Amino acid sequence: MIDRYSLPEMRAIWSEENKFQSWLDVEIAVCEAQERFGNIPKGSTEKIRAGARFTVERIEEIERETHHDLIAFVKAVTENLGEEGKYVHYGVTSYDIEDTAMALRMKQSADIIVEDLEKLSEVVAQLAREHKMTPMIGRTHGVHAEPITFGFKMAVWYSQVQRDVERMKAAREAISYGKISGAVGIFGNIAPRIEEHVCNSLGLKVAPVSTQIVQRDRHAQFLSALAIAASSAENFATEMRNLQRTEILEVQEMFLPGQRGSSAMPHKRNPWRFETIVGLARVVRTNVIPAMENITSWHERDNTNSASERIIIPDSCLAADFILQSLTKLMSRIEINTDNMLANLEKMGQLVFSEHVLLALVQKGMNREDGYKVCQRNAARCWDDGVSFRCALDNDPDVTRLLTADELDDCFDLEHHLRNVDAVFERLGLG
Repeated sequence: MIDRYSLPEMRAIWSEENKFQSWLDVEIAVCEAQERFGNIPKGSTEKIRAGARFTVERIEEIERETHHDLIAFVKAVTENLGEEGKYVHYGVTSYDIEDTAMALRMKQSADIIVEDLEKLSEVVAQLAREHKMTPMIGRTHGVHAEPITFGFKMAVWYSQVQRDVERMKAAREAISYGKISGAVGIFGNIAPRIEEHVCNSLGLKVAPVSTQIVQRDRHAQFLSALAIAASSAENFATEMRNLQRTEILEVQEMFLPGQRGSSAMPHKRNPWRFETIVGLARVVRTNVIPAMENITSWHERDNTNSASERIIIPDSCLAADFILQSLTKLMSRIEINTDNMLANLEKMGQLVFSEHVLLALVQKGMNREDGYKVCQRNAARCWDDGVSFRCALDNDPDVTRLLTADELDDCFDLEHHLRNVDAVFERLGLG
């Protein structure tokens, strides 16, 4: 499913072909730097660039013998070169190439995720503006609380996506570092100026210090940012699933011509696309655990990070990409039932205005504890006897001795609850 719907660019970034191509890009950049500083003969890089090629199949064939993917890669490339081939991988170690190439691919992936988030932000912002004053019930603990608007709900999401964008940009910065510092990072057989030239030529920054690898706190930050973005999407998708429940039905996921909801029940319209987002977000979040554990390494490097990273980094990038694209599409085509929103708002017989009544009683001199009890006992009549809250209050002498009919009318004014929505939108720059 991920492979079918993810951006082609993300699939291409994490293909085996592109992995080896990124390795070759780094190897050639090393040759350029070595030649520039006189460590290998002039003209070597040009010959290497012109003749270097590989196939994934050939690399895999050699790896079955060497049991080392980087050695297999170098051998496959140099098979197609002449004397100049001996300068490929000259003075460097495997993870000089692999970590620097990984940084390139993670940086490219981060660019896509940032773009995904910005597109989602645009859709959510549009919904916020369109439904700025569309009233609905706010819920806490799944129970009716006080009035809000659907646009306000979207504004909350918009603010969260903005934070996701900033986190992803910070993560992109954190992983955009390469290293060409040798077997244990001490530059025993290569100079720091080679590293600087290579990283600059590839659009990366130089890791100020490294061992055989770039330290994995950077990768953990990247995967954590992906996981938080996926969790935000899960939060939004869960809310949409809840609002689509039959007894609520305030929104509905797009249902396409010819689509079937159930193999057994023809009437079904299930929120399966939102459910898919929730399920995949759990995978992305789970991948943070090995990323955190990979921060730990024996001495200057061991191999415990390598195997898991081949799975968790590509999978998290692909899944996050799919999640964000899917959510953006769903929200751009969401069906919003404003009539049901209003009906649900009124379902509790005006109980949602109880706090305003409580505050009005306090303003007229009743202490808060007594005011709470008065409102609660009248609310109980609504729950138990089906009486409207206003009717119950109108027949309670403890209320009518303090509040006039006009003052009670003010307590039940929906506009009172929505009067500061504009201020929230101005804070967010939604206008």
